[in-house]
Amino acid sequence: MTLFLLGELVTILVASILIIIIFHRLKLPAVVGFLITGILIGPGGLSLVKDLRAIKALAEIGVMMLLFTIGIEFSLARLKKIQRYFWLGGGFQVLLTIIIVAAISRALSTVPQEGLFYGFLVALSSTAVVLKLLSDRNMLGSPSGQISMGILIFQDVAIVPMLALIPVLANLGSISFLTVGSRFALSVLSVLVIFFIARKLMPTVISLIVRTRIKEIFLLSALFACLGMAYLTSSLGLSLALGAFLAGIIISESDYSHQVVSDIMPFKDVFNSIFFISVGMLLDTRLVWSLKWLIVAVVAGILLLKILVVFLTVRLLKFNHQISLLTAFGLAQIGEFSFVLASVGRENGFLSGQAFQVFVASSVLTILATPFLMQIGPHLAEKLIGRFGEEKEPEARNVETRHLQDHVIIAGFGLNGQNLVRVLKETGIKYVILEVNPETFRQTVEQGEPIIFGDASSQMILTEAGISRAKALVLAISDPAATRRAVKTARTLNPEVFIIVRTRFTSEIEELYSLGANDVIPEEFETSIEIFVRVLEKFHLPRNIINTQVQIIRSERYGLLRGARSASRRLSEKIYDFLEAGVVETFLVGSDSWIVGRSLGELDLRGKTGVTVIAVVRNEKTHSGPGADFRLKSRDILVLVGDHQAIDKAFEYLGG
Repeated sequence: MTLFLLGELVTILVASILIIIIFHRLKLPAVVGFLITGILIGPGGLSLVKDLRAIKALAEIGVMMLLFTIGIEFSLARLKKIQRYFWLGGGFQVLLTIIIVAAISRALSTVPQEGLFYGFLVALSSTAVVLKLLSDRNMLGSPSGQISMGILIFQDVAIVPMLALIPVLANLGSISFLTVGSRFALSVLSVLVIFFIARKLMPTVISLIVRTRIKEIFLLSALFACLGMAYLTSSLGLSLALGAFLAGIIISESDYSHQVVSDIMPFKDVFNSIFFISVGMLLDTRLVWSLKWLIVAVVAGILLLKILVVFLTVRLLKFNHQISLLTAFGLAQIGEFSFVLASVGRENGFLSGQAFQVFVASSVLTILATPFLMQIGPHLAEKLIGRFGEEKEPEARNVETRHLQDHVIIAGFGLNGQNLVRVLKETGIKYVILEVNPETFRQTVEQGEPIIFGDASSQMILTEAGISRAKALVLAISDPAATRRAVKTARTLNPEVFIIVRTRFTSEIEELYSLGANDVIPEEFETSIEIFVRVLEKFHLPRNIINTQVQIIRSERYGLLRGARSASRRLSEKIYDFLEAGVVETFLVGSDSWIVGRSLGELDLRGKTGVTVIAVVRNEKTHSGPGADFRLKSRDILVLVGDHQAIDKAFEYLGG
């Protein structure tokens, strides 16, 4: 029996490796790859794996570990940043989806409790798939990315009460509501007592374990907490996954939670993969093929329903049509936790017969459709908005722009935008801010900043901000597609405006320049420049050499860092050109400097360093061509002329 199970596992691993390699090349989600693997090697495919009971037992462990890690990563501090999207967005989306699906199911003569269960399944989207695709497109920091994250985290948390409610829904018809309610309340009370005791004891226990400095004990203790809590909740009539989630939350408050995640992650990934493979094995391909048109209809219904609900949800959060549609396309699929709910539901009498087959096939297809929906989403959103009339932006602003001239337009009031505003205030340069996040807009209005609520890629909003009279446009937004549109629109409206773009995607540098950007600043490369500047300084390379290298790299649009190094001339040759050219530098005479009271003749800068003093600035008055008898005072500014090497030598000499 042992060898038989080992053979089954080897088959699963080999098949999954091959399939995942293919899916990775095609840039498709790994979750779908695991489901396809299960379909191919299971009874509905090639029948390479037959012992489904053993595989199902391993899959249960995967589900527990999945909920355990989610519990550990559940952070109140993380939620605080997106709490509005979490509570209002996530709550509205989940509840509205459940209500609509339950109503449709009831219209199709389904019993109410089964309709609610179907609502649970459809309400959840795939956290793993969506966050991976958003990360690949560098959109996690964009408005649609932040909203998606808030809704997805709410869905992940919502699975806990859903798991607890499934046994209650299953037993509504056989026993009284009072009996079910009292049993459920008793179970929940027991869980709360266990949770309270564990929360008080666990930090002390973990500290004692850590003091042993034995890694194996630390790992085994984490697994014990996960499986032990799952066993307790299961004994109380609740799900295994609920206990694992509670164990994760308990450990999350420990200072060592990150180490627990690091240690247990490989186990979670393996067992979690087996879970999705086991779901795929349950699919009957023959039955699915016979129900193909029903499945197509269900897939279309799910996609349309979820796009509509998410669109309404994001509009409720007061975002524009563009962001609402992008978010809706991203969250239109069925999530991986829906398979967890489906497994628990089957054990409690839901999704029997062909209903389960339709669910699995439809879910796989919605996940497969997600990358394509997110790819065409921006273009489709533009066409839909253009076809049904351009969106009328909210008339919300905190500035009168008609009299602004030679000002700076700042699109995006994140950290970069806020830092720029501080500098512009100090220098007295006028500016206006554009922002699409209603919460940020409200807070900024309260601060009295000149701000307009609207999308920087909108021709109307740019016109409202005075783009035709602006000196510069700074795009500091985290939406690559919106950035490209904004550059193109701004260049059309004002061919003379200086456009500076911040980007995180190095692949977009050339395209942004071609669209009309004057300067593209890739955050990743600027960080690299700062690092190598610090390193070269530690090796005591002259500052002018370092500055020259930075200047050349930026002038070539970071070609050296992108591997597109110019073949025409070597970097060292270009540096030599810069070094041959003379430069002008200034030197401030400190109050404790050794040169205070000395004359220029006594210093003999030209003889000792090769540098000429062409002027001295004292009390904001310039003394041009000072003679050899000119004596220096504290706070004088020397204006020096010479080549790079001479200037460095003069700085060293004057610095004493």
